This record gives sequence, C-alpha cells and structure tokens, in this order.
Amino acid sequence: MIDVNPQDYDIVLKIKDENDIAVSRQMVKSFAQKHNFSLADVTKITTTVSELARNIYRYAKEGYIYVRKKETGADKAVSIEILACDRGPGIENVELAVVGGYTTVERSLGLGLSGIRRLMDSFNIKSEVGKGTVVAVEKRRRGF
Repeated sequence: MIDVNPQDYDIVLKIKDENDIAVSRQMVKSFAQKHNFSLADVTKITTTVSELARNIYRYAKEGYIYVRKKETGADKAVSIEILACDRGPGIENVELAVVGGYTTVERSLGLGLSGIRRLMDSFNIKSEVGKGTVVAVEKRRRGF
C-alpha cells in the first residue's frame, strides 16, 4: 500500500502484541523529550503513538510504527513525523472513522482517530478494505 524504507526513520517499532503498545509509548516519549519538545507536546505525541499502536494491535493484529525527527525550512524547524502502517482489514468508511464517538468495537469511546487528529499538527489517513491502513501524523516543536 505504501513503500517505507525503515532506514529513513530513527525508530521502527513492530506492533504484534499488547506489550508493544507500552514499549512504543515509552520509546517515543524518550525520543520527543530528547528533541526538546514541551511537556504538553510530549504527552500529545505519546498519546498518539499509544492510540496508533492499540489500533494496529486491535484491528490488524500486526503492523509497524515509524518515527523520525524532521527539520524543514530555512529556520530548520523541528518536527516529529509518525507513520503507522498495517496490512489489516482496512477501514470501510474513513470519513466516519475519524468522527469523534464512532466505533466498531464494544466498550470503546470511539475517540482514537478523532483524538489523534486533534492532538497533532497534521493528520493523514489512507485505508483500503482488505489491504490495510496507513496513518501519517506530525507534531511541530514550538519555540523555546
């Protein structure tokens, strides 16, 4: 669905069991702190990765999360880019899936994708039924 070169990323996390959710959360938290993101943004980034990893585990059973630091523009503005990829069942109605409160699972508030979209500075999702889902998000570091 999308070609990703793992060597282009600082962190590559394979999500295949529930423990990987906590591991991914801790690794990304440390990465964001190392790159001087504010406490509020570290929390947003960590929450985002936790939700993405949980979605991979819950719906696709296996997938990857890729994380990298980016520097853009003349001022070398720093951001963290996160890409979550799986080859799961895909999402039938992406527009509906990103609406707060929508869920296909019992005992879920349905705030995962809509919450991620609110927490991050950019949010893109591509999904094909039977082929999988790719979610790309980015958080820019605010000035010191």
